[in-house]
Amino acid sequence: MKGKSLVSINDYTKEDYLSILDKAAEFEENPRQKLLEGYVIATLFFEPSTRTRLSFESAVNLLGGRIIGFTGIDSTSVTKGETLRDTTKIVCNYCDLIVMRHPLEGSARFASEVSSVPVVNAGDGANQHPTQTLLDMYSIWKTQKTLDDLNIFMIGDLKYGRTVHSLLMAMSKFRTTFTFIAPPELKMPEEYKMHLDSVGLKYYEHTDFTKYIDKADIVYMTRVQKERFSDPIEYERVKNVYILTNDMLAGTKDSMKILHPLPRVNEITEDVDGNTKAYYFTQARNGVYTRQAIITSILGLK
Repeated sequence: MKGKSLVSINDYTKEDYLSILDKAAEFEENPRQKLLEGYVIATLFFEPSTRTRLSFESAVNLLGGRIIGFTGIDSTSVTKGETLRDTTKIVCNYCDLIVMRHPLEGSARFASEVSSVPVVNAGDGANQHPTQTLLDMYSIWKTQKTLDDLNIFMIGDLKYGRTVHSLLMAMSKFRTTFTFIAPPELKMPEEYKMHLDSVGLKYYEHTDFTKYIDKADIVYMTRVQKERFSDPIEYERVKNVYILTNDMLAGTKDSMKILHPLPRVNEITEDVDGNTKAYYFTQARNGVYTRQAIITSILGLK
């Protein structure tokens, strides 16, 4: 992994995933290590972010590194017409690693090809979000004590949800059964189902999850992403299609956990928060340790 960009979850192997999870566990035990003293990390966020940006910055600060970057394009030369290529080639002169979020699919791959330092994709449109996937895998591994023989329910926006796309690709390297719950307008794209067919993994598709939730080991909720819809009428039609409430959890497996990449809108009601099966806030905290593991692995420090 040393010196290698992380643009797609497919850039890393199954062994790489497990190495990062092991290192994340070490960082959870001791997150304050001065491994990044003298290093500069650039965070280029061309679209809004809370958890991803702050957890990356927290990860770097806990390791003694320095952060430069921006959290929107209004204060940058992008507003003057500067291209992504030029922005990337300039910023890589100032840092040891670039973390980038961009609304356009393929932007992170392009940036990695023109940058002289490694690039970590913090989300590119509806394409991929590989560091979220690795923290999701760490959360699954911590709560289930395994990554094999699990039934993962993915619920909500499976068409535009980059987090579910990345998680599917990573977990397809393990013995995983997938259950997709989505309205027809937001179902999992065919190319991901074709991938599961090619590796011989089972998957099921339903539109009603209340009948099947008792079979879940992980319930991965997603919000319907308003910003991905060009038609506001279509968004209004599907935005409230799945809402998880506390009473729906009766009869589910004792070990089942609810994950969500956040932010939530109303797809998980607040009465679920006090349930021991709700794990999404701890999942967000796991992002710090996982991103510490990713950064130090890429820079060859761990």
